[in-house]
Amino acid sequence: MHGPAASGWLLVALCAATGAYCLLRMRSSVEEQRRTAGGEALMGFGMAAMAVPAAAFTPPSWAWTVYAVVFGTAGLHALWAARAGTRHLHHPLGAGAMVYMAVAMAASPGAGQGHPHGSSGTPLLTGVLLLYFTGYVLVTGVRLVPVAAAAGNPAPRAGGFSGWGDRPELARACRLSMGIAMVAMLLTM
Repeated sequence: MHGPAASGWLLVALCAATGAYCLLRMRSSVEEQRRTAGGEALMGFGMAAMAVPAAAFTPPSWAWTVYAVVFGTAGLHALWAARAGTRHLHHPLGAGAMVYMAVAMAASPGAGQGHPHGSSGTPLLTGVLLLYFTGYVLVTGVRLVPVAAAAGNPAPRAGGFSGWGDRPELARACRLSMGIAMVAMLLTM
């Protein structure tokens, strides 16, 4: 995305760290958590790649099509997985937002040439996505506070990184950071 280079690099670091943690969560003993963590790792690394400042690297114009196809496929997979319940509808929405941003970047004047992309995308859809992800960040943040502040939480399990994959408060923090990054990326459109 396009904006000040320092904030772009911070966004890259946040998304890459979140993607790396999601890879660690894939070592969980619970199959649903592994599957969810895989999709979130893809989202984190994809967001990191999209957030690289244009001054440092300008992807070729075909890269936006690749992003759209990858996240479109991931969104369809997540939508299929969410058919059993609405609990995971956030994942296809996130993938859809990534497709939207990739298409908007490909269609904007100067795409792939390092020019700033102010006012790319449809303002109404960008606004709807901003409202959704802002609400998601607020709700996820509120849900995270009681978990961290609750008395009597069990201590983290010893035994390496496999215990980190089963910590619900860390999974929520991961989702919160990706939600914040999505808001930041949508604001730069």
